[in-house]
Amino acid sequence: MPLTTTYWLEHAWLGTHAEPGVALDVTADGRVGAVRTGTEAPPPGAIVLRGFTLPGLANAHSHAFHRALRGTVQVGSGTFWTWREVMYAVAQRLTPDSYFALARAVYAEMALAGITSVGEFHYLHHAPGGTPYADPNAMGEALIAAAAEAGIRITLLDTAYLSAGFGKAPEPHQLRFSDGTAERWAERVSALKDRDGVRIGAAVHSVRAVPADQLATVARWADERRTPLHVHLSEQTAENEACLAAHGRTPTRLLADHGVLGPRTTGVHNTHMTDADIALVGSTGTGTCMCPTTERDLADGIGPAVALQRAGSPLSL
Repeated sequence: MPLTTTYWLEHAWLGTHAEPGVALDVTADGRVGAVRTGTEAPPPGAIVLRGFTLPGLANAHSHAFHRALRGTVQVGSGTFWTWREVMYAVAQRLTPDSYFALARAVYAEMALAGITSVGEFHYLHHAPGGTPYADPNAMGEALIAAAAEAGIRITLLDTAYLSAGFGKAPEPHQLRFSDGTAERWAERVSALKDRDGVRIGAAVHSVRAVPADQLATVARWADERRTPLHVHLSEQTAENEACLAAHGRTPTRLLADHGVLGPRTTGVHNTHMTDADIALVGSTGTGTCMCPTTERDLADGIGPAVALQRAGSPLSL
């Protein structure tokens, strides 16, 4: 295997503009070693890429099993909350083997669309009824194997999902998601290891799904490992209202008070935010991941992206 592979790009996107005649040297470990502009003809031995070449895209928020739900929200009428019941029914049927097959197809679709890295927000952990598999991370390992076969890098955002709502135990269809406590979640996820093309991250499903007194445990786990931490944030007004009723503060403020926000954290959706929320997200360097199709179909439209970015929140999709 050569130490360096050279590609000649007829036209390339270089971050701010399209550039003709670019030579790209890639090292054996897959890193870009050099970018040479003004290369009018392919260097000897270079792989020629005609047309317009873009860097690989990153999908920062995936629920691979939702692929089985494609089209359901467009049939008839409903809300996020009614769609969620259909989602639970799909989740109940998956096994490590069937999830591997489904996720491999999902990640292959991403690869064909130019996505080369995915953040998988993974909370489907256990067998129906909540019984752990012989390998407690069998479902996560299925996703990792699926990404490898599809040729896409994965950050497995292993997600703490412990309750049905503020002060509510998990409902029967949510038992697959729950480790019982954040401490047991941390023990399980610590057995997962980074490897080539794989990074292990963390997620708080939402403020309704992780009790406030356990948020810091998840944040501390991610902080100690210097790994990404994601959280669904203010996607629905009903969740905001329930959080205010339970804690007297917005979800954003609650997360900040328990050490969840920061430059390695990304809030997913960030739709229904007060001016104070926006300032808090921005001042802590917390990212914002917009999911336009979800927000079109299941939420209330795109959140305040421009205001969030101006406040200091990096945007992703």
